[in-house]
This record gives sequence, structure tokens and C-alpha cells, in this order.
Amino acid sequence: MSLPGLIRLISEIDDNGPVSRGSLGVTFDDLTRHQLRHALDTARDFGVIYADEEAQPARYRLTRSGEGLAEVYDTAARWARTHQYPNSSSDFVTRVQSTLQLLARVPDTHQDPKDDDARDRLEALNAVLGPDAARALEVSRVALATWFQEHPQALRTAETCSPHAADKSEHAA
Repeated sequence: MSLPGLIRLISEIDDNGPVSRGSLGVTFDDLTRHQLRHALDTARDFGVIYADEEAQPARYRLTRSGEGLAEVYDTAARWARTHQYPNSSSDFVTRVQSTLQLLARVPDTHQDPKDDDARDRLEALNAVLGPDAARALEVSRVALATWFQEHPQALRTAETCSPHAADKSEHAA
């Protein structure tokens, strides 16, 4: 979910509309061919884009699930910008990626209060971010959790992907 190429692909289509197959290289000139192919394959596997063959030329469009994921990305970036996370000069992709990685370490605030590990992680988060930022992060966590509940096929796909393998393939090109 936090691959830079995937974030770029989903956000670009959400912000600017469908992208024709022929203009992929120009639209995503900051990505290598391998990174772009990996982002397209991942997006198809998650069910967040589709190729509209009816349009001429054929265009990639967001599915309803993709529109929801774009909203999750926007919510994460908005939180990161407001709280200058990871820093005040971060770009959109870095903000989204860093926030999603942070959310992976954040316990659900509704977990069992007797869960010492979850409580310790929440206290550490409060200490690092400050209580206001940590509380506000809950909006992004709920948005992501809700998206996964509404699109369980993406969760199954995400669980089968190794984050280390994905990172290596993104950086290998």
C-alpha cells in the first residue's frame, strides 16, 4: 500500500483523471519503467485500477476501491502536512508513505486496555508526536481500517506481499 509508485499512480489518476496507456511514460517520468510496471501490477492486484478498453486510446481509471484508496492517501497526507511529519518539507508521496508506515506500528485505540504492548506503543507514540498529533492520527487509522473492511480482497493481497520484496523491486530499477 505504501509503494511510492502506487501512491503516485493512484493520486495522479484521482487528481487529473484517467491516464492513457500511451502517456504513462510522460506522466510518470519520475518513475523507471520497472517501478511503473510494478505500480500498475500492484494496483491491478489490489483492484484499484482498470484499463478502460472502450475509450480510445485505452485509459487507466480508478475503480470505486481506487477512489477510496485515494481518499485514504489524501487523509494521511493531510495529517502529515498538518503535523509536519516526517518533516515540514516532505512531498506528498513521502508524507503518505511515512504516515502509512507509522500506522502499521500504531495500536488500535479500542484494543484491550490490558494489552501492555499496545499501551506501550501508544505511550511511545504520544511521547514522540505529542498527544494532539497522536490523537489526530486516529482519523487516518480509521480511514485505512474502513477501506480495508470495505475491500477485504486488497487486505488478502497486501498480506501475501512481502514489504521487503516490494521495496527491493522498487529500488532495483
